[in-house]
Amino acid sequence: MGNQLSKSKRSKKAITSKALDDTQKHTTPSPDHPEEVMPVATVVVEHNGSTQPVIEGPEGKLVIFVVGLGMVGIAFIEKMLGLDDKGKYFIVTCGEERHFAYNRVGLTEYFEHRNVENLYLNPPSWYAQHEPHRLSYHLQETVVSISPEAHLVHTDKGRAFRYHKCIIATGSRAEVPPYTSIEQAAKTKGVFVYRNIADLDSIIAYSESPEVNHAVVVGGGLLGLEAAKAVYDLPSVAHVSIVNRQGYPLSRQLDGEAGEMVLHKIEGMGVEVLTRCSPTRQITRAVDGEEVFCGFELQDGKVHAADLVIYAIGIRPRDELARTSGIECHPRGGIIVGDDLRTSAEDVYAIGECASWRENTYGLIGPGIEMADILSFNLTQTEGHAPRAMNAPDLSTKLKLMGIDVASFGDFFADKRLPKGRTQDISHLSGNGGADESESQTKGNGKAAIEIAFEEEKQPGQQVEGEAKSTEKKPAPAAKKHRKRGEDEPINCLVYKDPFSATYKKYIFTEDGKYLLGGMMVGDVSDFVKLVAIVKKKKPLEVPPSQFIVGDKKGADDGGDLDDDAQVCSCHNVLKEDIVKCVKSGECLTIPDLKTKTKVGTGCGGCMPLVTSIFNAEMKKAGRTLNTSLCPHFSMSRADLFNVIKVKQLRTLPEVMEAVGVDKDSVGCETCKPAIGSILSSLYNEHVMKGVHHSNQDTNDKYLANIQRNGTFSVVPRITAGEITPDGLIVIGNVAKKYNLYTKITGGQRIDLFGARKEDLPDIWELLHEGGFESGHAYGKSLRTVKSCVGTTWCRFGVGDSVGLAVQLENRYRGVRSPHKFKGGVSGCVRECAEAQGKDFGLIATDKGWNIFVGGNGGANPRHAELFAKDVPPSKVVRIIDRFLAYYIMTADKLQRTARWVENMEGGIEKLKKVILEDELGICKDLDAMMDNLVNTYEDEWAAVVKDPAKRKQFKQFINTEERLPQSEIIEERGQPRPADWSKSSQPLKLSTEQCRTPKSDWSWVDVARKADLLVNEGGTSSAAVKYGDSQLAIYHVPRRGYYATQQMCPHRRAFVLDHGIIGDSPNGKPYVSCPLHKRNFTLSDGECLNDGDYQIMSFDCREDPENSERLQILLPPIDDLDAQLGTEKWMVRQAESEALGLNAATQIGILGPKGDFLPGVDVGGCSGNECGDHKLSW
Repeated sequence: MGNQLSKSKRSKKAITSKALDDTQKHTTPSPDHPEEVMPVATVVVEHNGSTQPVIEGPEGKLVIFVVGLGMVGIAFIEKMLGLDDKGKYFIVTCGEERHFAYNRVGLTEYFEHRNVENLYLNPPSWYAQHEPHRLSYHLQETVVSISPEAHLVHTDKGRAFRYHKCIIATGSRAEVPPYTSIEQAAKTKGVFVYRNIADLDSIIAYSESPEVNHAVVVGGGLLGLEAAKAVYDLPSVAHVSIVNRQGYPLSRQLDGEAGEMVLHKIEGMGVEVLTRCSPTRQITRAVDGEEVFCGFELQDGKVHAADLVIYAIGIRPRDELARTSGIECHPRGGIIVGDDLRTSAEDVYAIGECASWRENTYGLIGPGIEMADILSFNLTQTEGHAPRAMNAPDLSTKLKLMGIDVASFGDFFADKRLPKGRTQDISHLSGNGGADESESQTKGNGKAAIEIAFEEEKQPGQQVEGEAKSTEKKPAPAAKKHRKRGEDEPINCLVYKDPFSATYKKYIFTEDGKYLLGGMMVGDVSDFVKLVAIVKKKKPLEVPPSQFIVGDKKGADDGGDLDDDAQVCSCHNVLKEDIVKCVKSGECLTIPDLKTKTKVGTGCGGCMPLVTSIFNAEMKKAGRTLNTSLCPHFSMSRADLFNVIKVKQLRTLPEVMEAVGVDKDSVGCETCKPAIGSILSSLYNEHVMKGVHHSNQDTNDKYLANIQRNGTFSVVPRITAGEITPDGLIVIGNVAKKYNLYTKITGGQRIDLFGARKEDLPDIWELLHEGGFESGHAYGKSLRTVKSCVGTTWCRFGVGDSVGLAVQLENRYRGVRSPHKFKGGVSGCVRECAEAQGKDFGLIATDKGWNIFVGGNGGANPRHAELFAKDVPPSKVVRIIDRFLAYYIMTADKLQRTARWVENMEGGIEKLKKVILEDELGICKDLDAMMDNLVNTYEDEWAAVVKDPAKRKQFKQFINTEERLPQSEIIEERGQPRPADWSKSSQPLKLSTEQCRTPKSDWSWVDVARKADLLVNEGGTSSAAVKYGDSQLAIYHVPRRGYYATQQMCPHRRAFVLDHGIIGDSPNGKPYVSCPLHKRNFTLSDGECLNDGDYQIMSFDCREDPENSERLQILLPPIDDLDAQLGTEKWMVRQAESEALGLNAATQIGILGPKGDFLPGVDVGGCSGNECGDHKLSW
């Protein structure tokens, strides 16, 4: 009889620690003894007068001992093995049965196949694969006591196991009525309980006795109906009866009307049901010296004869182990645990049916699985996250009992304790809206219409009337007051009864019909999953309550309208998205595969129709791919180019151009060069200032700082997660004061230093480096920041350590190059102070882990991030983001933010989930390796420059002199320096050497630089600035083309920056330089602007000195003549000039009139033309 009644039999069959019986050898994956996976015992202890060997855990591991190998125990073990990524724990478990963990909810199925392996939650091979390094299991070995002070458990084999944490998961035992006892039931033939495989084997064997014809089940609850169905299906049992002390079955799940419907259905099967009946005595007869059950005496004195009885009146927590070990238990049964599931003994926890939480014990599998979730999380994931606490569990159930589908969800008895709202007339829902309510409604076939009505308030025990009465006097509205939803406010019930199909539904709503509180169903339970999800989310309903009854049904429900986080299987907390992931990944192509992977349907099995529909629907889905060319130099997309470079292991731009370029002699352009530079950085992570890579970089990456509108740069040191010490602030302040820099707090929680001259950058970085700072990569198409709130560090609402996680993520992804910049955010709770849902990746702490959002951004086209993964344990977060970013780097288009990438992806976010979360493409290991390589090869790019004199020299303003020239006038505003404003508009400006007074025939070759200073190499282009009088010139080298020279100033905004720009060539082979400010492209040979005819620059002949090939010369007019055309003083932007010409609209405030138009005299214009530069090239 369960674990108790067969204890004496088990003790006789118990195996010793030195030998295994044949059965044990059969069920164990390996012939090795289970205890041999543990180290040899070297310590002994005295226990109950005997000496016991103490088995210690592996060195360096913390031992978790799980008492009990039932459904909750194995669920906890599975979750621990999955979450313990660091291998911190070693798990030991003892199970008193001879079998591995099996599905107790599906016991009735055992009568059909009688093969326990069909009920196994994991095959024997699963246990073997975790030995010997992570798991040790011992079957047919019972823990008999615990010594909490010594951290030991003692078993019936005379052994002791040392533990660091002990988890009691002993479950419950079957209860027997007061007129018998456990001991008496064990001695009486024909008396059984319905709890485990041994009980079922005994029932089957006894039922086959010729004298057994009539079986009776005592108890009309869930377990009683399960047992009744089992014996009903036994061919040797001719008659089955159920004795139930309540007026109808399932009184804890259903109301009177629903229970009556179930009762009639059961009786229709030929099963006798005795209601409001309680036996007073168990009747036996003596046969061969043994007591044999033969019936009951009822309370009225009558005898109910039977040959076999199954007691299914309830369960009692198995807490005897805790009681004998001095652990506090509740008087009504159950091991008392707190919200953290800890018992009164240190390092001892209890989960499942044996635990009493807030004076409640739970006989359902769902709460036990939730406890296993919480405890495994708290033991592995709380370094950066608040521990989870136990909350009131969801007691929704859906079962098939006696062939009848029954379900209850939410607060399904709310109508028994809350005041009712007024009755509402919805009789028109029956299809006869124009008929009077008092009339009998009939359909065309003469049958009575299905009744749909809001339930009236009734006295206890009063049945609902057949129809809502229109003559009922409506009560006056009560005075409004603040109420807690579902706790003390009035409710309304929507009731549906169909006697023809034996269908009953009652849905309980708030009085206004805006919220669903709970309900129950008999017959048609197809909406169960959907309704449970609605109740759990506690969100206002988007449809009237009536639609829950009369909504059109078009074919089978494939779950298409379910949210991804809707719970499909309550036994094992399987969500819709879990099923979708497995199916779409190709990992689960059959229902058995799905069950093995997710455990769905391995509990009660009631979810399988919907699971099957979802499975079939997802199997039908398909998609397509898109390809676009990168630029005229490459006839393939960036993603394809990435793969080619990776597969062919190309490491430089010339190698890439030679392998797949349209023109193998081309030098590229301002589109493909940065894109390829980014790809090479993403694959090999070499310093961007390495000679062969330097020319691929756009200006910001080229000089490791952000170029500003006057040609100076901004410096942003990394302030990880926005966390900075006072000393750090002082360092930044001193640097800003020394170099007269404008300072501002950025939106990414760090400090930006503006106005740094290029030649000062290495010195500024050196001071910052000495103060403990490194590059913030604000200049790169890479990680900018991971913004955070203070989370649990300070905030009283904090759930997760948002600062700690943000620091970890920012330090991990710093310097990682990608198609575009990307940002992160981490919020420590749902208040979302870090704006994580507006970032490329964002995390929000929940009480179960972290919700991960992806694909968000602010800017010109803001996009809200999408929920990507829910309640992710902290130990799993980093790998998911690793893969997301690596896949983005591999597949995104040029200059494409993650938001547009996700939007444009065929299949969108669902496709992305398949790739990242389900490994649909089988590339997750490659993505992991790619990110690990980037993380492990990181170096601070600023520090590399500071330590390398050759690299420092590349930051000189002019390579031919130490002199400096100003870039623009600096003015003061609000106590800080800033550049003079640009004028309102940029006038067309074409400069040509023909404007010089001196004829070109009288010009002379002027030595301007050494070739070494230009860093000439055949692997890429190079450029630098030289000073000639007051004029600034730029010189360039293009491999296989030679040397060129132009003015340094871009005429569009008069910024002296052209040597900073990317050198490319047009499709017809013309080399040009692209201005770094607004991407105007000027040819190097004649100064023509290829993309804006309003501008032109001077170009000059440049060559190697014929007498000294290490020197470079430019053919120039006299200094005074050239200064008159190109002098810095002449063209430098000044505030007074800009004010005289009209300030740029960006520096002004427009005043709106009452009708929304700008007031006269206020000009809100901008750059000439529609906008400044080509927005397609905007970085």
